[in-house]
Amino acid sequence: MQQPIAILDSGVGGLTVAKEVMRQLPREKIIYFGDTARTPYGPRPADEITRFTREIVDYLIQYRPKMIVIACNTATAVALEDIRSRVAVPVVGVIHPGARAANSSTQTGVVGVIGTEGTISSGAYENALKQLSPTIEVVSLACPRFVTLVEQGNFRSEETFNTVKTSLGSLQAGNLDTLILGCTHYPFLAETIGEVMGKDVRLISSDGETAREISTILHDRNRLERAEDMP
Repeated sequence: MQQPIAILDSGVGGLTVAKEVMRQLPREKIIYFGDTARTPYGPRPADEITRFTREIVDYLIQYRPKMIVIACNTATAVALEDIRSRVAVPVVGVIHPGARAANSSTQTGVVGVIGTEGTISSGAYENALKQLSPTIEVVSLACPRFVTLVEQGNFRSEETFNTVKTSLGSLQAGNLDTLILGCTHYPFLAETIGEVMGKDVRLISSDGETAREISTILHDRNRLERAEDMP
């Protein structure tokens, strides 16, 4: 029986990662869990986020996944190592893939990171970027209102534009040329974020890089689905 890749998030945001995994690895079976009943995770204390993530993983294990993907930046920042210590399958987060993509992108050496309060306060992106390039300058900003807009399906409206413009105002004066969308909900607002930040700032979403990491890990373990394996 084909074992799935299990993907979890605090809500609908992780669907951006699931979509990219399906695009890059179309033969793989995907199980997705979005914790819409308890979203958002960003303002919650770390122990609560860890408990929620454990509960979801305990539920997903019944499907015998060959890999677990924590497609939530806040849960990755807080609970990734805890989950890795509790399960026997590979566990992938979204922070290091996003940091690698941003480090490869920047020309000025100044990278912005926007995310939930939990992700930003953890310093996870700054730590990941500094590991890759110790001289890089990281400008971080929490944008808690973005998740609510996405969960409401409010991707393009005057309210959305005004919220994004007000939230990102402090980033526009800097020398950053790369901006990490440090929450998997944020790509749904990428068009508006791009308008506000301008064409000289490249937006980085971790979905594509995460899917490539998943592919690499499964390939190294000889667990990628092949055409001859399909029914």
